Amino acid sequence: MTTEILINSRSYEVRLALVESGTLSEFHLQRPTERGLMGNIYKGKVVRVLPGMQAAFVDIGLERTGFLYVDDIYIEDSTPDSVGSEESPPVHTCEPEHDITEKTSHRVQNHNIEDLLKEGQDIIVQVSKDPIGTKGARLTCHITLPCRNLVFIPLTDHIGISRKIEDEEVRIRLKEKIEQIRPKGAGFIVRTVAENAQLEELEADMEFLLHLWEEIQDRSKAPEVPSIVYEDLDITLRAVRDLFTIDVDRLIIDDESAFKKIESFVKTFAPELQSKLKLYLGDTPLFEAHGLEVEINRAIEKKVWLRSGGYIIIESTEALSVIDVNTGRFVGKNNLNDTIFKTNMEAAVEIAYQLRLRNIGGIIIIDFIDMEDEEHREELFATFKSAVKKDKSRINILKLSEFGLVQMTRKRNSESLYQLMCEPCHYCTGEGMLKSRRTICYDIFRKIHRNAKMAGGNTVTVRVHPRIADMLAKEEELTTAHLEQDTGKRIIIAPAKDMHMEKYEIIWQR
Repeated sequence: MTTEILINSRSYEVRLALVESGTLSEFHLQRPTERGLMGNIYKGKVVRVLPGMQAAFVDIGLERTGFLYVDDIYIEDSTPDSVGSEESPPVHTCEPEHDITEKTSHRVQNHNIEDLLKEGQDIIVQVSKDPIGTKGARLTCHITLPCRNLVFIPLTDHIGISRKIEDEEVRIRLKEKIEQIRPKGAGFIVRTVAENAQLEELEADMEFLLHLWEEIQDRSKAPEVPSIVYEDLDITLRAVRDLFTIDVDRLIIDDESAFKKIESFVKTFAPELQSKLKLYLGDTPLFEAHGLEVEINRAIEKKVWLRSGGYIIIESTEALSVIDVNTGRFVGKNNLNDTIFKTNMEAAVEIAYQLRLRNIGGIIIIDFIDMEDEEHREELFATFKSAVKKDKSRINILKLSEFGLVQMTRKRNSESLYQLMCEPCHYCTGEGMLKSRRTICYDIFRKIHRNAKMAGGNTVTVRVHPRIADMLAKEEELTTAHLEQDTGKRIIIAPAKDMHMEKYEIIWQR
């Protein structure tokens, strides 16, 4: 299986595609005007504390205030031994201690938010989830700084190993290496890519992260509030840091300045991958040359066809997504149960792929076609669980119900592909539905009938969208004639291309 990372970089937009065996598996998008905030660190001001929600709103300089839940507040102790003491130490605020060997922090437990934060208080926070829809950014005081091989957790005394490193001997060896080189009281998580990393590589990452943390602490002393203290890498360098591993065959980018930036980053943090970098110089646009433009456009459609002829429908709201499986054109051969089972099995693999490609998160309900055979249900559930293993996001799946429903959650840190590339219809304002033409016609009839007696003259002109005018003149011709008899008014239908489908204008002759 070949794996490639393709980056189409322009001044107005950067698009990134992860292609596995010729198939688009992940697609990421960043525009300078809509750049994501996740990972950024801010010096903010608490503007409102909500005891009833055990949360606070923090002004970090954005259009909407950020949301900080009590569980995401960390408190600082003078010594590691004081963790769990009855006395409440101060909250970690905008002046973090430089000497991490003398301080440690831990998650707040059994504390009320009104005892930890006050309105007007300055606080250092990191964006853990981008603003989505009408919701502001989700914030945390638990700072994390990722690098190529390590994630630095400056406010905890903890060593963690990626769950994807399953070999227990390797886990023990990596933990011993980190314990050997880390400063006392500094927390680190070893990333999956560091499974075979040498001690020197881990030391280099650690030195970089410790230096970065010192710079952040220095910046946090600035008097401006709100202000940004640290901005995470752009999408191209994040791709190199998080996606560009030894398993990737090539990273291709079509912009020379961005290529040089990536090349410099790789020389510093992953020199063994330099040979896999390639600058694309072809005349045909990079994504077109690899057949990705069509796949990207399909990724925002609600209906996804399966090879068998069945299809799935994907509908999303702000917090919930629903996926419906249908047999469509697939009629099978002899047995209805086999037809349903094959459709469900194919849909399970496709749904796992679509969740990852479209970055659909939150609560997800999947309505598979109901199956009576218990063995078929179990096999379907096992297939779906296996299919989502490639997904890097945290996923929880509940057992398939008797109605064929799967309830699951997928961690959502940023907007989905649909939200990034689309906007609400200016006609229906995101409802997805308009009043039917017949409903609008009857609205017009009722209004004319109600106001006819009060209006002077014997003529009324109705300005409407051309599609409404067509229905009034043809399908509702008889009703219009009866209305003219009842009201004693002559009704003139005037098509107006500039009219909204649901809007109309009734003009009475005076």
